[in-house]
Amino acid sequence: MPKITIKKRHVIRKSQITELLNLLADEIGQSADLFRSDRIERVETDAPIELYLVDKKPLLMASDAWAFPTLRGLVEHPIPERRVVVDSGAVRFVANGADAMRPGIVSITPDVRAGHPVQVVEERYGKPLAVGIALFDATDMEQQEKGKSVKSIHYVGDDIWNLEI
Repeated sequence: MPKITIKKRHVIRKSQITELLNLLADEIGQSADLFRSDRIERVETDAPIELYLVDKKPLLMASDAWAFPTLRGLVEHPIPERRVVVDSGAVRFVANGADAMRPGIVSITPDVRAGHPVQVVEERYGKPLAVGIALFDATDMEQQEKGKSVKSIHYVGDDIWNLEI
């Protein structure tokens, strides 16, 4: 992925903040309150997803159908929802942008839904390694024995992680 270039940034209106936080609440429930702020800026970039600055930090990202915290957002405000836990053998691969494969997945929270974002965390300390799109619902993912389970869209060390504002 090439370096992200920032084209514009502007503060969004209160109605847009409410809309964004409602999308976020649909994904992570009550934890959306951790990202509440009077000043949220939308950053226009050449990235395929929209980025939002909460108090001048890139803590949220969104598409047309969902909003979810970035890895920085998950590090600053850990949330218990939408977690896929991988074993220590998968950590270095997932942290470098690989998709989460079923043999390396240790546990899955029951709120994981296909086509929606999830956080991929490591099992020892629970630190987030990547944000990805779940390819299966939690029950289907648990029954799966091999293959991809989560498509990675944002990981430690990528352009969104390294974005300096």
